[in-house]
Amino acid sequence: MLNIPFAAGSLAVVIFWLIFRLCAYRKNKSIDWKSEALQLIFLVNLLVIHRVTFHPFSKVDGKVAPLLFETATAWPFRINWIPFVNLLDYDSKRDLLLNLIGNFALFIPTGIVTPLIYKHINTLKKVTLTGFLISLTIEIIQLPFAVRASDVDDLILNTAGCLTGYGIYALVRSIRRKKTPAF
Repeated sequence: MLNIPFAAGSLAVVIFWLIFRLCAYRKNKSIDWKSEALQLIFLVNLLVIHRVTFHPFSKVDGKVAPLLFETATAWPFRINWIPFVNLLDYDSKRDLLLNLIGNFALFIPTGIVTPLIYKHINTLKKVTLTGFLISLTIEIIQLPFAVRASDVDDLILNTAGCLTGYGIYALVRSIRRKKTPAF
């Protein structure tokens, strides 16, 4: 059995991120601090997504529960292909709402920050596709972990959250443009 602690997974995300940022520094030869602040917000968003999607909310010895990989339980993959079929399987309304609202809200920051950072990903279609692809990547990575399940509901809710985040971004951008006098 492979035991992946939350800190190790987070460290992997941060190392990947640092490599990505170092490549950007080498290409641009300068640092735009406003852009870096937005990049940091995006990194925090990714770390929160990592925490929620890969590590159960339960604690083990007072610490965040690790992600467990066991070859004996990795196959067959646990996949729900039918949208919203498992909504009646929750033990309580609280758990149901936590899943629905959590999956939706988790990706709202992604929809807001993505067009701010990546100027070529600045349309509804592109931001929604980006949110969908991030969510799909998570669902694929979760496949071999027995304590996690890949679910089409997560794809739908995560993408809807990203779409909502983009709507917030577009609304604020529109309001700011109306307040800025044209010369």
